[in-house]
Amino acid sequence: MNRSKLRENIFKLLYTAEFQEKEEMPKQMSLYFTYSDDNDEDEEVTVSEKDQTYMEEKYRHVTEHIPEIDEMLNRTSEGWKTTRMGKVDLAILRLAVYEMKFDEDVPVGVAINEAVELAKRFGRDQSPSFINGILGKLAREEDEK
Repeated sequence: MNRSKLRENIFKLLYTAEFQEKEEMPKQMSLYFTYSDDNDEDEEVTVSEKDQTYMEEKYRHVTEHIPEIDEMLNRTSEGWKTTRMGKVDLAILRLAVYEMKFDEDVPVGVAINEAVELAKRFGRDQSPSFINGILGKLAREEDEK
């Protein structure tokens, strides 16, 4: 799987976690890796062990940093606290902020661009500009430090 597809799957796991108890996520992940949403027949599909491990680890790393990430988002987004944000936008933002602040393998510009692309595909009409605005402001604040 390429990086964009891996990122999309991690976003979907983060989104799914918004509707599950924390204890349920291992089972949900197992089901997620067994059945593809691209598959109309609900047939089993195979996700390589390497890709599955990568997605599980990145999901875990993002969720471990959610308090810090949400604090950054709440500080940066004027009038839009994380409790008011749509679940799709929030999952995209959390993944992007994690990549911008904690993942040295992902350049800031790539994290922002990929987040906007996810927002175009999965978000509402205003999601791409909303996400781009928050992430751009966060990146500028970091550059000023």
